[in-house]
Parts: sequence; C-alpha cells; structure tokens
Amino acid sequence: HKAQYSLDCEDGIEYSACLHEPTPQELLERMELFIRLWNALNSLPEVQGRRVDACVILGKTYSEVAEVEGVDESAVRRAVERGLENMKKI
Repeated sequence: HKAQYSLDCEDGIEYSACLHEPTPQELLERMELFIRLWNALNSLPEVQGRRVDACVILGKTYSEVAEVEGVDESAVRRAVERGLENMKKI
C-alpha cells in the first residue's frame, strides 16, 4: 500500500490507509495457527512449556526466568531450545 497524505490530518497520514481489515479466510488461518501453537505448547513437558511461555510468548529473558526459578540461565536456555524443537515436531 502507498500511504495517503493529508494536510489536515495530525501526522499527515490517513488513518484508514494504515488499517488492513483481515478477510474471513485470514481470520480462520490465524485461529488455526493459534490452536496449533497452543496445542504444541501444551504438549511439552511442564518445565519446557513454562519456560517457552515465559521467554518466547511473554518476552522475559533467560536470566529473569532463571532467577525466579532458582536455576542456572543455561538450563533455561536449553529448555527453551528443546521446547521449540519439540514444538516443530508436532
């Protein structure tokens, strides 16, 4: 899309030009992807799932998770890496 400019708009870009209304097909595909990811995450062993959720979904660092869980940062990193590999197999 090419941005539309307006001299009477706050930042000069038409708000509607920035929006993309997803089609029903796109919404369905997003929902199916969400369900597949949710099922894959929930199929992981508890520790892997918790650490993948914290680091990948919630955006916490390995060191933050390690501190909360009282473990070494490398243990968290390995669990996340293994968890993501396991999710790819599902």
